[in-house]
Amino acid sequence: MTILVFVLQILGALGVFLYGMKVMSEGIQRTAGDRMRRVMSTMTHNRFAGIATGLITTGLVQSSSATTVMVVSFVNAGLLTLVESIGVIMGANLGTTLTAWIIATIGKFSLSKIAIPIIGLGLPVFFIGRNRWKSFGEALIGFGLLFFGLHLLKESVPDVKAMLESTEPAVIARAQHVQSFIQDLSGRGYLSIGIFLCFGILLTLVVQSSSAAMAITVTLAIQGWIGFPESAAIVLGENIGTTVTAWLAAIGTSVNARRAARAHFLFNILGVLWMLVVFHGFTNGVEWLGNHLPDSFRTDKHDSDIGFKLAIFHSLFNLTNILLLVAFVPQIANIVTRWVRESKTPAEPSHRLRFISSGMVDVGELNLPEAEKATLELAQLTRDMFLGYLQIFKNPNLDLSRDVQRLKKLEDDADVLTHDITEYLVRTSAAEISPENARSVTRMLRISSELEEISDAIYRLLQITQRKYNKNRNFGAEATANVLAFAEQIIELIDLYTDVLANGATEEKLEKAEEIERQTDKLRKQLNKKAMKRMSLEGNAVKTEMVTIDMNNQFELIANYGLNVVQTAFYLIHEDEVPEKYDA
Repeated sequence: MTILVFVLQILGALGVFLYGMKVMSEGIQRTAGDRMRRVMSTMTHNRFAGIATGLITTGLVQSSSATTVMVVSFVNAGLLTLVESIGVIMGANLGTTLTAWIIATIGKFSLSKIAIPIIGLGLPVFFIGRNRWKSFGEALIGFGLLFFGLHLLKESVPDVKAMLESTEPAVIARAQHVQSFIQDLSGRGYLSIGIFLCFGILLTLVVQSSSAAMAITVTLAIQGWIGFPESAAIVLGENIGTTVTAWLAAIGTSVNARRAARAHFLFNILGVLWMLVVFHGFTNGVEWLGNHLPDSFRTDKHDSDIGFKLAIFHSLFNLTNILLLVAFVPQIANIVTRWVRESKTPAEPSHRLRFISSGMVDVGELNLPEAEKATLELAQLTRDMFLGYLQIFKNPNLDLSRDVQRLKKLEDDADVLTHDITEYLVRTSAAEISPENARSVTRMLRISSELEEISDAIYRLLQITQRKYNKNRNFGAEATANVLAFAEQIIELIDLYTDVLANGATEEKLEKAEEIERQTDKLRKQLNKKAMKRMSLEGNAVKTEMVTIDMNNQFELIANYGLNVVQTAFYLIHEDEVPEKYDA
């Protein structure tokens, strides 16, 4: 029963720590998510900028797994190249060492003395604040819970030194039993290092968080259960174990996303391999450095500064690994490119959007760039469809059956991509996200719906044109010229909304879209009147002119949907200018 209580106490303390990390991370994302997304997508133009990006992002969200999963998803969406992603992953490995430094302080002072006041400071900010201030209060509460979890973890793990000094023989016997067990595993050279390394891998796989695994390792070391060499070997295992999250997240994604996950694994494995060669010399150097730390680094209740030695080891190892391998990023990219090969039979381009989650920490705030890119891809798909339709309309005497099949497939792709975007955005908004991003989700849902309507209208144009050819409804020169003139207006609007989705909406672009829509509305009325006039003058032209009217009506529908896209994108940026009738 005592063992069960001990295990439950450890799990409870770990649960408070992990929950605090989750709340803090998601609060920070809602506070600074927009900036983090811009940093992730724009400041990775070279490997050193990528390293800085990974370091900053991981330092903020306190989860290298969340950062690497985010990297895999960005690569999957084409927002990062493989080489750029490797730099970010390197920085993430260094950023996660901050956790060890935080945990190392658990023996320096009572974390409960600062944890509760931090929660107390965050609580009124959370309840009274709005938008970013509310999220900032949530981040403070999470930060306090994280510290409180570390305090509980420290209190749950008995101090071996205190146990050996106990007056109860049973307590002394338990401490001696554990010590003898650890001693049996230690002192066997590389076999012992391998055993503890495997334990680190297993521990990280079980708790699904390298930060939590590091918390357990440092706590056990500070409380005297394991020595420095053993805990250093466990840290190396945790570096390997943390790559599994990204590997799992990459299943079913694009080739480049799977390569990014393999690059993370390869980078960490190479680091562990060279560290094993110099393990004893490196740990001796770290111990020497730790022994020369100021007395202020030593703990109140322990004469050991092993927590800081582990933090030094973790940081120096990852920093040295980056310095050694940063020059070989292209080579690492080449290796994983050979490792994960393209299919020998080139597949059709896949218009699919896949939601990728990190599991432990929700990165919903940082998922939006993928949906934005998929929405732009949907807009480009409608442009491809419309240009393809025009080719078929202009060439009635050519066999373009293959083009017709391609356009039908594009319409199916548009339906699938719209479904994917909708599901993706719903899953993104399932987590509590900031009001700004909630508005972005709502607007993007509408934009994707309007674009899907455009693809349907283009497909109806294709069907009308097929019916025209099958029934030999030949247009006169005037009717043909009118259709092509109308189509030019539609192409201009499609190019406009594609540019808006790619580069942002301005008041000038909105006014231009409104002007084009007014022109198309006027054009539809004029051309339909002309068609009606031809019908009255030529009785046998009724069915042909009905085809013309159908086409004009579909063109006008596309113009209406296109204007809706531009308006929605504009009001997303200019929320204060939304007219009441728009949201209604």
